[in-house]
Amino acid sequence: MKLKMLLLASVASVGFTGPVVSQDLEPCENCADEMTLVSWGGAYQASQVKAYSEPYAEMTGVTFVWDESSNEAVAKLRAMNEAGNVTWDLVDVVASDGIRLCDEGLARPMDVDAELADAPDGTPASDDFGDLLVSECFIPQIVYSTTAAYRADVEEWGGKEPEDICAMFDMETFPGKRSLEKRPINNMEWALLCDGVAKEDVYDVLETDEGVAQALAKLDTIKDQVVWWSAAAEPPQLLADGEVVLASSYNGRFFSAIEEQGQPFKMLWDAQVFDLDGWIIPEGLPEDRLNRVLHFVKFATDTQRLADQAKYISYGPARLSSAPLVGKHAELGIDMAPHMPTDPENAKNTFLYNYEWWADNRDDLDAKFQAWLAQ
Repeated sequence: MKLKMLLLASVASVGFTGPVVSQDLEPCENCADEMTLVSWGGAYQASQVKAYSEPYAEMTGVTFVWDESSNEAVAKLRAMNEAGNVTWDLVDVVASDGIRLCDEGLARPMDVDAELADAPDGTPASDDFGDLLVSECFIPQIVYSTTAAYRADVEEWGGKEPEDICAMFDMETFPGKRSLEKRPINNMEWALLCDGVAKEDVYDVLETDEGVAQALAKLDTIKDQVVWWSAAAEPPQLLADGEVVLASSYNGRFFSAIEEQGQPFKMLWDAQVFDLDGWIIPEGLPEDRLNRVLHFVKFATDTQRLADQAKYISYGPARLSSAPLVGKHAELGIDMAPHMPTDPENAKNTFLYNYEWWADNRDDLDAKFQAWLAQ
């Protein structure tokens, strides 16, 4: 609950203007000239390129290689570690994966106050990030949500529009194909919520075999109407092509489709699932690569850089000091505050994702979910 209060409070000042903060970049001693960064592709990765890597490359001459494998980060880092050949330098992951990688010794612990920049007023990084530092290896970047969007022009709906997430399971009122992520996270929670389980009881229910069966039974009611996605760029495209009428994805992907591409979608913020995304540094990097990564991370997670990313995509910056610096979209000129998942109007009914629970239970639930998919 404390984390949720912080997330909601952190956006209170978004939309106000503030001073432009510039971090003096110190020389990087014994540093590699190339970095391999792992992210998610699409609009989100593009926002990282614009806010982080392009200005850093201009200042340092470093070459960036991007890999769009974040959805497979845990499995691939396990395999690299087993082979003794870690080729990635910095990896973007969700919080629960960051916790898992840290617990398994595959991610490097951070000395946050020594290795990350203070806020402009001198507030230590540990206080500026606060409760979003959910693991000693996880360096937060953004607050985002998994939410839903729908086509606003479906004739079969007779002028009705979805008002809550349970429309995903209402085939009678809202017929048509849906698109959901091909993993248990979020789907299991929504299924239980829409099967009558109270929000505060969801993870207690999901802890049991009966609860897992209940969630999968609810998903069974729409299974033959679901197009499953693995990359977050897929559902906006499926909606745009008319292949589905209702879909889940990350709020920033839908923002890009609606505001930047003019697609005829509407956001369905109900029961949006708050989550965190950030960096982990693989354990065991050679000294020159590690030095370069630490140099870049200090730059890329300072107050101004996190605020800069929010100018390109509608995700809330993880630092409290960044919020006042976020104003308008860098290219469209529109106010970004109403498009943030943490905006009070959008956050009337949120579901706070329990990343610690998923870090402990992910492998087991993944296996059960994939077995159910194969039936």
